[in-house]
Amino acid sequence: DPPLTPPLIFKATMAAAAKRRISALGAASALISAFGAANFLGAAVLNRAFVSSGSTLRPLALSGARQRLLAGVARAAEEDAKPTGHQVNNKGNFQVDPEEMAVQQRLREHQESAPKLDAATEVRTLVQYNHGFAVMSTNSVSMPGYPSGSVVGFAPDGKGRALFCFSSMSTHTQDLLKDQRCSLTVAAKEFKGAADGRVNLLGEAKPIESEEEIAEAREIYLKKHPKAFWVNFGDFTWYRMEVQNVRFVGGFARAGSVTAEDYTAAAPDPIAAFASGVAGHMNDDHREATIAMVRKYVGIEVEDAEITSMDSLGMYVKVSRTPKAADQMQQFKIRLPFIRKLENRKDAKDVIVEMTKASAEFAPKKDA
Repeated sequence: DPPLTPPLIFKATMAAAAKRRISALGAASALISAFGAANFLGAAVLNRAFVSSGSTLRPLALSGARQRLLAGVARAAEEDAKPTGHQVNNKGNFQVDPEEMAVQQRLREHQESAPKLDAATEVRTLVQYNHGFAVMSTNSVSMPGYPSGSVVGFAPDGKGRALFCFSSMSTHTQDLLKDQRCSLTVAAKEFKGAADGRVNLLGEAKPIESEEEIAEAREIYLKKHPKAFWVNFGDFTWYRMEVQNVRFVGGFARAGSVTAEDYTAAAPDPIAAFASGVAGHMNDDHREATIAMVRKYVGIEVEDAEITSMDSLGMYVKVSRTPKAADQMQQFKIRLPFIRKLENRKDAKDVIVEMTKASAEFAPKKDA
């Protein structure tokens, strides 16, 4: 069997797809089957996938069966490439420039070692600084056996438990009165697509009975939703979701689960509380500085860089670049670590200024 290197797997599956031996969807499935997930940069950058182990994200190894499957795909593609009568020579298709492959390899290695928040902290942070709306799924009373989805307002308490104030007339309230089991799907505040984080909390939403706890819930909720005048209406009831399990997708090749215990014990990252303002300022007024920092600290040439989120250990940046020997620009998200951990707002300013100065020689050249 040929050695199962990422370039060979990619070439073999794509060649098979080009020859209509397998569909394009089949080719993608083969790659995802091999690696759990893939992040394509240029022709193909295959990141190691992640699955959950408790609250730890670890690389996903190839099973023997998958190795044999992909080896068979590689052999089939090689056989298919042999001339048989009148045949158009497609040799050279899907080949990646060696220099580009080296760039992709360096990027993959950098991203694997880049400091990131642990899974529980990242999830807790996402829920805490969400815009306060999410999709609640309940077991439908009106259509037994079917899930029912509603966009609801919520606010997390000190343990990350979602607090709700529901009208007695709402369908999700009627569902919860019969079956308290539900889930809450929360997307990151900056969510725009599959590369961005989202969390699914599973548990039970129970009415809050204590007047003291209701008063506390009202205070927390109004901080998140200051215009929610209806919280004082007599036909609205306070609920709190007791989390039993957490499923998390942090973007391409980053997925897993977090235990309820780890989730409730985690504290939101303090820098993320004001990160959107910093990111907006950098994107609007200092975009060239972000491009320069990516070039220096990550080591890849990019044409644009937009900060999408930030925490105490680094930033997630959506970059645009045109791979070598290619003519189409591609966009993807990378991790840009800080040179040291941030503790407060002043640290954020000082570190970004320091990194900007150190990256000055990498800044885009301005037209004369």
